[in-house]
Amino acid sequence: MIFNSFNFLVIFPLLFLLYYAIPARLQRLRNVYLLAVSYLLYMNFKPAYAVILLGVTAVTYAAARIVEKRENPAGGKRILTAGVLLALLPLLVFKYYNFINASCTELLSAAGLRFELPGLNWAVPVGISFFTFQALSYLWDVYYGKMKAERNFLHYALYVSFFPSIVSGPINKASLILPQIKALRPYFDYSKAVAGLKCMLWGMFMKVVVADRVALYVDTVLPRYENYSGLSCFAASLLYSVQIYADFAGYSLMAIGVGRVLGFELAENFRRPYLSYSVTDFWRRWHISLSTWLKDYVYIPLGGSRCSRLRNYWNIIVTFLVSGIWHGANWTFIVWGLWHGVFQVVEKALNQQKCCYGAFGKTLKIVITFLLVNFAWIFFRMPTLGDACGVIGRIFDFSGWGGLYLPEKTNTLFIVMGVVMLAVKDLADEYRPDGLRLMDSRHTVVRWAAYLSLTVLILLTGVFDAGQFIYANF
Repeated sequence: MIFNSFNFLVIFPLLFLLYYAIPARLQRLRNVYLLAVSYLLYMNFKPAYAVILLGVTAVTYAAARIVEKRENPAGGKRILTAGVLLALLPLLVFKYYNFINASCTELLSAAGLRFELPGLNWAVPVGISFFTFQALSYLWDVYYGKMKAERNFLHYALYVSFFPSIVSGPINKASLILPQIKALRPYFDYSKAVAGLKCMLWGMFMKVVVADRVALYVDTVLPRYENYSGLSCFAASLLYSVQIYADFAGYSLMAIGVGRVLGFELAENFRRPYLSYSVTDFWRRWHISLSTWLKDYVYIPLGGSRCSRLRNYWNIIVTFLVSGIWHGANWTFIVWGLWHGVFQVVEKALNQQKCCYGAFGKTLKIVITFLLVNFAWIFFRMPTLGDACGVIGRIFDFSGWGGLYLPEKTNTLFIVMGVVMLAVKDLADEYRPDGLRLMDSRHTVVRWAAYLSLTVLILLTGVFDAGQFIYANF
């Protein structure tokens, strides 16, 4: 169930009241309740998806228990490999089979051979990339001795399926969530609940006021880029950068907020990524839980930076190739991942991180980084490589820039207002973290005025019929 849906906004207060109606001393019952709620909400998308979720959970739980007991390293590695492959199987079949099949068919056809397997007309289970990677991180951590295997299946099943993060993350480590599941949580933590509600409120603003409003412009221009000027296409690409940030970071904030209301702390996922000084810095701020996962389970096992320079460059490229493939079964995502990998290699080769140019130079680096990331997003957004190249070609065809497409005045005003508010909030958090804290003010009147103003703004200017979050597709 999606956080910005009417159903969730109605159901969540009831879930919250029932959860805290269970006495804190009955911790096991609370966990059973959360597990049942997580599965029921997940089954709301499609009941059959729960079978896949349960299968991945059971496989990684059993594999971790067996791996931990194996004294023979070779035997443990075989169990690990089997567990990883079985856990990955649903993801490979549902998300990548058709892409691999089509790509192989095209390659064979180009070689003059004809061989084609039937395609699968199956929808990709919601959140499968997220809960699969989360389960795999636990299995690897047990294998490498970073944590003990969880004996209680209920606890582990709740960790994998916890409803705030199952659809679009964050990808939480077991070492973060399992201790919280097993700990005796207080009856009700007022300060944590208030902090959670503030996260939910700002996350909702980012989603329905910024992301979904900006999407009206993006979805008008980019699918029909041939009919719009280069300037309009460039504006749409910039606004898509805003859209995907506000959409995904908004979801992450709401997930963190829901978790806090229930007494849990989830992993941080965003830290003002468009104020990055480099592409490398961008990945320290963007989708932090995924970049941490890739560093821990792909980059470091490949050798990380503790190897030759060329091997290090190769490790970076492979890591971001995996990132692109994780995001989607399309060559556009592969190019997007390679784009980020290549520019990080270029930064390392130029030793760009050690350059210091003063205030103007830092601002210039932020602008250049944003533009590099922005053009990468075009590949992420468009359905084919041809379309992505078409948009970029349109942008750089200055003879066809023409006028700027603008929607009707109200939409334009709301778009500008939302983008400016988001930019001001990020700039304040980055450079004046104690300067703009209206919702954290010690003055009750100021604090509640901020709550109510933001709520009214969401209700008056939000778009409430825009469908699910972008990253729910992954």
